[in-house]
Amino acid sequence: MQTLRIINYIISIIFLICYSYQFIYIPIALIGKNRKKKRSPNNLIPQHSFAVLISARNEEKVIPDLLKSLHNQDYPQDKISIFVIADNCTDNTAFIAKTNGATVYIRRNLEKIGKGYAISELLRHIRNDYPKGFDGYLVFDADNILSPCFISEINKKMSDGYDIITSYRNSKNYSDNWISSGYAIWFLRESRFLNGARDIIGSSCHVSGTGFMFSRAVLESMQDWPYHLLTEDIEFSVDQVLKGRRIAFCEDAELYDEQPTDLITSLKQRARWTKGYVQVIRKYGVQLIISALHGNYSCFDLLMSIMPAFMLSLASLICNISIIAMSFFSGTGGSLVTTIELISNAYTTLFIIGALTTISEWKHIHGTIMQKFFYSLTFPLFMCTYIPVSIYAIFTKPEWKCIPHVVTFGNNPQMKEIYKKTINY
Repeated sequence: MQTLRIINYIISIIFLICYSYQFIYIPIALIGKNRKKKRSPNNLIPQHSFAVLISARNEEKVIPDLLKSLHNQDYPQDKISIFVIADNCTDNTAFIAKTNGATVYIRRNLEKIGKGYAISELLRHIRNDYPKGFDGYLVFDADNILSPCFISEINKKMSDGYDIITSYRNSKNYSDNWISSGYAIWFLRESRFLNGARDIIGSSCHVSGTGFMFSRAVLESMQDWPYHLLTEDIEFSVDQVLKGRRIAFCEDAELYDEQPTDLITSLKQRARWTKGYVQVIRKYGVQLIISALHGNYSCFDLLMSIMPAFMLSLASLICNISIIAMSFFSGTGGSLVTTIELISNAYTTLFIIGALTTISEWKHIHGTIMQKFFYSLTFPLFMCTYIPVSIYAIFTKPEWKCIPHVVTFGNNPQMKEIYKKTINY
């Protein structure tokens, strides 16, 4: 028992060393102010041209709402060009996207599968058909919907001189169950307490899956979209930070996306993410470590975000299971008590994180008071499911697979109410 307590204590200390700086982010995010350029009333904001990039695979149920939210932006429509690449679709995604005003390209490639490959091909089409290019490129998933001021706010931030901007990520279906709410709380925490704090202190933020912008200069610097790992968003973030760019955060550009609601789909998705983190470390880990040792805080932050949690959690899991098994066969039960203590401490910490996020983002979370209370309690359980995810990721080879999307704001009363306030839906 004493051996296991020492091991868990050491792992906890390492966790604290690696992530204590993120706890400092919390008061920074709560009391700090995001970096916004002060403008005089006569200082007009230039209106940039934007290409919207959407990779869609069998998304006929949800893509109309994304396109509708794009058409209802309070930004000049002649400055927005919408492009959809129908990636190995077997449904009516391409037809629906075209009839809703998008320029559509068809992709058939069953060997190079994944969002990164689809975006790469889409950019090649745009380069050939629109040689003048665009000032900025916005990347969305087909299940997203946008706040009506999304592009206007991104344009303001871009006008402040930023080449890469990520947005405030919210969820369409927080209130469905404990799984979708777990995702929602995690992404809200990421937006407020991670990217929000990073932006305040002048560090680089991290792109989270969807809802981000990169400028013409970024595109021209890479000539193509070379990010094809399982977590292409993290790969993009790491590569750009290593090249000296700072990713900004636009808190007023709010995006909603759909979260999985069944455990099997969720486990498979997060196993792919976990394997993707490992891929990123293998490809960029040495460069990140060297840059961090040379004083690059953004590289240190990225390194901590993608490496220690997985390795330490796995080490803790292996040690606890092994020692509990030996304790069981030797007829003692002290090790199990120690493990229960560890789980209890972990649950308490995660509950505080989830509850604090729920309270701080209360107005952004679309659910009842009871749901917000209950899902704060289940948030630690959702996070604990990363344990089987880690095991699954080690012993399998997760590949990119399409996650089915069915949630629209048209049949979601809470989301529909949000849009009633701003557009004629």
